[in-house]
Amino acid sequence: MSNVDNMNAAMAIPPILRLAFRPLFLGGTLFSIIALCWWAYFWVAPFDWQPYGGPVWWHGHEMLFGFGAAIVVGFLLTAVQSWTGVPGLKGNKLAVLALAWLLGRLFIAFGGSLPGWLVAVVDLSFLLLSAMAMAYPVLKVKQWRNLMFVPILLVLMILNGVSHWGVLTDNALTALHSLHGAILLIALVVSIIGGRVIPFFTANASSYTRLPNIGWLDGLSIGSIIALVVIGFVGFSVVPQPLLAVLSLLAAVSNGWRFMRWGIAHTLSTPLLWSLHFSYLFVPVGMIALFLYSMGWLGNISIALHCLTVGAMGGMILAMISRVTLGHTGRKLQPPKLMTLGYILILTAAVVRVLLPWLVPPLANWGIVAAAVLWVAAYSIYLRYYGPMLVTTRADGRPG
Repeated sequence: MSNVDNMNAAMAIPPILRLAFRPLFLGGTLFSIIALCWWAYFWVAPFDWQPYGGPVWWHGHEMLFGFGAAIVVGFLLTAVQSWTGVPGLKGNKLAVLALAWLLGRLFIAFGGSLPGWLVAVVDLSFLLLSAMAMAYPVLKVKQWRNLMFVPILLVLMILNGVSHWGVLTDNALTALHSLHGAILLIALVVSIIGGRVIPFFTANASSYTRLPNIGWLDGLSIGSIIALVVIGFVGFSVVPQPLLAVLSLLAAVSNGWRFMRWGIAHTLSTPLLWSLHFSYLFVPVGMIALFLYSMGWLGNISIALHCLTVGAMGGMILAMISRVTLGHTGRKLQPPKLMTLGYILILTAAVVRVLLPWLVPPLANWGIVAAAVLWVAAYSIYLRYYGPMLVTTRADGRPG
């Protein structure tokens, strides 16, 4: 087939299905808004609501596997095209992947009368298909450096599967511990990708001179989080607390040290940069909170976990997708002015969700609601400006 035929075939694909970031960023962000609106309403006016897995499991599972996994997969399956030069997933194959994600959300939300095993299988199919789609281009060009994302997706699928198993067997601890492991695994993805892109983006867009990586420091920061993934899955209260204390402190110090070498002082006038830096900061902060919990100085593990979910995951995702969407739709890296407010809102949501329940326990419920409202506002700004970009052709007329 000639280049002209290839171009015509690519341009014939509906824009929403031309690269994975389009349907998955759109679906994931919209879903997070709907899910958190519902969650906030449930906290303000509790009612007899018993979704598959129960309300608490539903909230944790869907923010991780409904929202977080969709964005991670959308980013990876888009980036792998740039990394390998192999055309990314698109067209009918991408439609099947997006449909698997959507059916998982619908079955969990409304499939109470369906067999539990069917709900689980449909939900798990998304990450299985994603791992296969990620593996193909990497193996084709033998780019072993990026092969690590395939087992990460498979482990995320296994954690999801074990969590479903906990629901199906009425084992609440198994279901909960699997979600904890998934939180740490997503923190691991943030650490790996953040270590790649944040210093690179900062050096490219500011006067910062990128410092060379310190191999053992990168290894310690990533390795300590991998160990914490295992501990989260086994159970934070089950493992010896001195071990949890040592690993969480190592993760805090090593990730904090890396962060301090990335030139944050050069980013304060550039929202597209400081949003990445301040979001990543919640990784070492979350590890400090985990250390405080292990020492008995912090009574609620939820505070540490929400540093990682609302702060690191929610903040980093908003910062990354607002940049990736611009770049991959052929636009200049100049986000809409109101997007700066979005970055501020999501970081404020993390601070409120962590500090209010910790410092003023009687206001914990209102802290949860306020954080949800701030999240919804932040991601609504993204959808307002970036949603049209995701469903229309590139500004430069190219496919993708």
